[in-house]
Order: sequence, then C-alpha cells, then structure tokens
Amino acid sequence: MFPATVLASLRAAPDRPALHMRARTVTRGELLSMVRRMTAALGEAGLGPGRAVGMVLSLSPEAYAAHLAAHALGCRVAAARPGWSPGQLTQALDRARLDAVVADVPVDRPALHPDALLARPDPGGTLPVLGRAGDIARLTYTSGSTGQPKACAHEYRAISLAYRPDRWAPVLTRLLAAFSRCLISESLASPVMFTYLGRCLVVGGTAVLLPESTSLPEAIERHRITAALMPPARLHDLLRSRAGLSSLRAVMLGGSPAGPQLLRAAAGRLGPIVWQGYGQGEAGVIAILTPEDIAAGHLASVGRPLPGVDVAIVDGEIRVRSPHRMAGYWDDPEETGEVIVDGWVRTRDLGHLDAGGMLHLTGRARDVILVNAEVCYAGAIERVLTEDPQVAQAYVVGAPDPLTGEAIHAFVVPAGDRTPDTARLVALVRSRLSANSVPKTVTAVRDVPMNPSGKPDKTALLHRTGMAPRG
Repeated sequence: MFPATVLASLRAAPDRPALHMRARTVTRGELLSMVRRMTAALGEAGLGPGRAVGMVLSLSPEAYAAHLAAHALGCRVAAARPGWSPGQLTQALDRARLDAVVADVPVDRPALHPDALLARPDPGGTLPVLGRAGDIARLTYTSGSTGQPKACAHEYRAISLAYRPDRWAPVLTRLLAAFSRCLISESLASPVMFTYLGRCLVVGGTAVLLPESTSLPEAIERHRITAALMPPARLHDLLRSRAGLSSLRAVMLGGSPAGPQLLRAAAGRLGPIVWQGYGQGEAGVIAILTPEDIAAGHLASVGRPLPGVDVAIVDGEIRVRSPHRMAGYWDDPEETGEVIVDGWVRTRDLGHLDAGGMLHLTGRARDVILVNAEVCYAGAIERVLTEDPQVAQAYVVGAPDPLTGEAIHAFVVPAGDRTPDTARLVALVRSRLSANSVPKTVTAVRDVPMNPSGKPDKTALLHRTGMAPRG
C-alpha cells in the first residue's frame, strides 16, 4: 500500500537529493527522518488506520513529509486547495469529519503545525505502512455545482497503483524516464502534482518545488528542469519566454485540452517532448497523447485510453471504467449514484473514439468553465451574483483566455434602473467562491437573447462583447 514504494526509494539512496526549494536541498535520508518524526507525533495524537486528517499547507518539503506520514499511518487525508474562501474551507473541513488538522496557515480550529510535529528526536527504525486496501486514502476536491468543494474519495488500493512501476503502462514508464528533475509548481492538494512528485522519487529523481509568483520559464532554466507539468495556459508563457529550455525532456499538459495550434507551436519550439493527459478526479487518468501522436497530426485528440482503462460512449457521453476511479463522492451517496453507474464513471464530457482508437472531446455535458485548470461551475457563480439586490438575473459563460485557459464573463440584468456596481459584484463572488471563480468581466444587459429552445443564449451574449466563445 502507498506510500511503501516511495519510502523504499528514500531508504535505498539516503544521500541522493529528494526535494529542492529555493536554496535548500533535502536529501532522501533527511526526508525519511522528517517522515519518521511526523509519523510518531501524529500517532501520539491518536491518528491511525481509518482516522482522518486535514492538510492546510503551503508547498514545502515539510508539507510533503506530513502527507507521507499521515498515509504511512493509514489515515484518510483531506488536502485543502489554495484560493478557497473561508466559508469553502470551513465546509470542506467540517464535511471531511476530521480527527486532526495539520496547518501552516491560520484556520478556524485547533491545528498541528508541521514544525511542532518535527520538534522531537528521530525515533529511527522502519516506518509502518498501515493503510488498508479498502479504506479511503485521500479526498481530492473539485468544485461542486453549488460552489462548495466536492470530495472524490479514493481508496488505498486505487492510489497505490499509481506508485508501482510494475503496474505502469509502457507509455507512462517512458514518460517518467524524463523525470530526473521534475518541477512541482502547484499545491500538493493537486492530485497530479502530488502523484508525480511521488513517482519522481520512485524513479530516482529530484523534485524541485516552485514557490508562488516564481517565473516558470526562469525556474526551468535555473534548475535545469527535465520534466514539467502544467495547464495549456502556462505553456503559452513558456513559449513566449526567452529563457533557456534545452534541459527539458518532457512537458506534460493537463487540466484542459490544448488546442491544435498550441500543440503544433510547442512541438516546433520544444521538440518531440510534449505530452497531454486527459483525466478527472473522479476517474483518474483516462488517456495520454504522446509526442508521436502529435507528430502524426492527431492534434484534435486527447490520446489513446491507457491499458486497463475501458472507455465507452453512451448517448455521446464518455464513460470510463478504471481501477483508478474514485469509490464515490465523500458523504454524498446521491451524487455518487448519478456519476457512477454499474461501475462506470459518467465523465459528463462529450466525445467519440475514432477508427484508430484515439479519443476526441466534442464538448461538455456540464456547464463548467476551466480556469487555471480548476473546474468552476457557471450556476454557482450565477447564484452568488443574483444575491445582490441590484441584480435580477445573471448569466455566466466561458471564453478562451491566453493566461488562464478559459476566463469567466458574467452578464447581469439590473433589477431596477441603476446599473449594478461591478466592483461590488466581483467582491461578492471573491468572498463566496474560489479565486478562479471571479469573473474577468461583468456586463450589464437589459435584454437577453434566446436560443430556439427558448433558453438564454449565452453564446450570443458573449458575441455582443466581441469575444469568441470557447470551441
């Protein structure tokens, strides 16, 4: 069970660098010592198999050690995402039914600080790995349709597969051969960043943790990064940069599909090192587009489904059956029953498989907007906007954006003669939802066009502003 293979990689080469952040390098032996001390401290705090711990942590070596320690004890780990409003954080922690919280920022409840967990001698010895296959190992949060975080619950048996080289698909083994120096540029609450950090250690590499506000291209050049994970929006910045990128051996895109022009430009600038993953918190990684696929012109596809992942198209919707899928939404059997049907995950993405087995996305069955790779629900934003007394109706739509992948544009119908205060509406959304849910623009409209089915035509609203809707 996870984290056995990660811990074994630390024991095997204690003098080799494991993590690097700013001017600090943490060896594998030092990281293992941190994990042993934190495991002992968390155990004394009453944590163990089946118990739950919340993680409200910034990106740091101590944060990763805390995660490993909690998993070594067999805990259910709920990692909070940066950018949540205070209300979202409170509700997520409450619903997780926690036995303890580890935090390095202020929270509204008693919490253990990582420094306090480390303030003890290293007990030495072999760490326990107490996770039980059917226990929930991790709650991975995505935005809910109400604007409140929704937790995908993954069992230890499912997440453990991600760290076992003997269970990796050949395409994944080939990708990870480039991970001698991997850049981790987001919070460990991101399942992609958390998983690839552990995989980097398993294959003998060093993970470079990137502090907030640090330039991605400059970090790649300075630290001689060989592998980087990013959404397509950050790839735009990379391609525009004059930084030296010759050390790169793999760039993995995720969060939202990259357009054909971007893939073509990236391959032209960086060479045959660009990959794209398609997946969801609910289903895990579903398909991977390889550099060879891009070179062959499969630019409109998200790749071939991975071995062991079954894909079916039902009424145009992509459905997935995978050993990596979630057990369900935590504490939400009704929503779980809607999404998991006879063992298949309804992705709510629309698409098809072509004759060559390549998977194509054609749209979304959900009214969502992907901003900085975060799923933001239009309905939740609309409901918050209509709480303002000057707003009678609100309509939210997404459009492509070079910086964030997609951007949120809101249209509000005034409740009276006065035009609603845009700054107040933006502040309202910021206070209630995540930072990525804040509209880039707010436009007052007096009349709302309708489509042939008699519903508000959001695309027509967007055209009024001169912006093109997402394709």
